[in-house]
Amino acid sequence: MSKAPLITPVLIAGCVILMISFAVRASFGVFQIPIAEEFGWMRADFSLAIAIQNLAWGIGQPLFGALAERFGDRKAIIAGALMYAAGLVLSAYAVTPGQHQLLAIMVGFGIAGTGFGVILAIVGRASSPENRSMALGIATAAGSAGQVFGAPTAEFLLQSYSWQTVFVIFAAVILATLAALPFLRSPQLASKQELEESLGTVLIRAFKDPSYTLIFLGFFSCGYQLAFITAHFPAFVTELCSPIDAGSTLAGLGITTTSALGAVSIAVIGLFNIVGTLTAGYLGKRYTKKYLLFAIYVGRTIAAAAFILLPITPLSVLVFSAVMGSLWLATVPLTSGLVAHIYGIRYMGTLYGVVFLSHQIGGFLGVWLGGRMYDLNGDYTLVWWIGVGVGAFSALVHLPIRERVMPVGQPA
Repeated sequence: MSKAPLITPVLIAGCVILMISFAVRASFGVFQIPIAEEFGWMRADFSLAIAIQNLAWGIGQPLFGALAERFGDRKAIIAGALMYAAGLVLSAYAVTPGQHQLLAIMVGFGIAGTGFGVILAIVGRASSPENRSMALGIATAAGSAGQVFGAPTAEFLLQSYSWQTVFVIFAAVILATLAALPFLRSPQLASKQELEESLGTVLIRAFKDPSYTLIFLGFFSCGYQLAFITAHFPAFVTELCSPIDAGSTLAGLGITTTSALGAVSIAVIGLFNIVGTLTAGYLGKRYTKKYLLFAIYVGRTIAAAAFILLPITPLSVLVFSAVMGSLWLATVPLTSGLVAHIYGIRYMGTLYGVVFLSHQIGGFLGVWLGGRMYDLNGDYTLVWWIGVGVGAFSALVHLPIRERVMPVGQPA
């Protein structure tokens, strides 16, 4: 019997959609200062819009997962892309914080329809058991690749166009991803017993399982840290980093301002994230996933604490970005793989979507608290230390998880 291929048209098409979707999503932090300065808003105003976007993404994830499992993957992706593009275009004409915050719901739902929940479920079903962990790692890495060029592209476009025009350009790019849909033909690899079970039955069994609750709680800090850094780190670096030496290597590369360094730092996170997610996918097949997740959250906690305690310099920004990037989305193939391993692949999209809601609740708080604490205290120190604390919490809650296949048709 020939070995099933790892790289398939389904995987490639899924990677393209994730790459573009996450390139746009990762760029929103670059718009913090331009939008606030144009309208004279407080930092918390646009931060709340990004926070609502993250929460809507989390709420939309299990809904789009269920939509895909009920009506088809491609219909769910089309609906997501249309909402994403429409939200961006309408946001380009928004002139009040309330309008941006309302439209952020549409953008968040659009990200849900073109993001991890739907695409990873397709990739997971299309992959053989021996390739699944690595395939999920590759798909997650594609989202990281989008982050590499998303923020710098936004920063580059803002040099020539208004932020409104950049939003419209990004909307057109999102719609262009629909060209990949014909290749997303995912075979159904679930067992006969899995196919016969209803979604409600599987959800009830998962909700009764303490391990599912622990996975849900553990994903909270991942969302908190990632969303806070994506939304606020460019502004954080712009305002707190020491100046870039005119004779330094960075200046020689054209990075002459802390604003440019802030955008580049997001790209560095994305670049190292590719390596981190691929490594996580590789290790997830060979080692216990819960212990790998424990190690990742411990690493994040140490990196974040060290960064805030040491002087913030251009070098420390890049070192932190590289370290955090290697641990950034490494949690995703392991967490989604853990859900698939324990509960099966038939309703993986919905089950992972519910877990992802915890991630996005954390994301909402990370972004909103970042803006709120900045307006109250004039800096991000307190909200940064909260991130350190929840990272340590997530490391610990993964240890009691029972990483075993739950028999189909039997209660937890």
